[in-house]
Amino acid sequence: MKSAASSNSPSPARILLIDDNKHGLAARKAVLEELGYEVETATNGEEALERCAEKSFELVVTDYRMPRMNGAEFIREFRLRHRNTPVILLTAFADSLGLDENNTGADAVIQKSANEVTLMVRTVKRLLRQAPQRKPPVRQAAPARQRRKIGS
Repeated sequence: MKSAASSNSPSPARILLIDDNKHGLAARKAVLEELGYEVETATNGEEALERCAEKSFELVVTDYRMPRMNGAEFIREFRLRHRNTPVILLTAFADSLGLDENNTGADAVIQKSANEVTLMVRTVKRLLRQAPQRKPPVRQAAPARQRRKIGS
């Protein structure tokens, strides 16, 4: 089985994982490293932005619900400086908050579930194969449940 770090590629893709849940962070990191990726972690959006100022990443995977700065806020700030870097947003709230690629700025939104790891791995591979796309920053929008008018 070829890994992402096989002799055919000059170096493994560098991925930044962001999640305040250290167990989830460690589990996702282990899966991606097993596939041959170079993985760094951050436990919040502010720390992640600092890491991105120090070095470049080929892909970012962020959780949505985190203290101080949620995943959509992180993506908005990140996109101001890194429009071409693909971002995956992981969340247990995609459906209930109406989170999707259009209102978060993410290239992919993955609902946390029993299939999350499989979907994440498949999406990481797909996004790293694609040519970079200049994704513009997303304007701040309220989650869907806050946008609904009373009586709607």
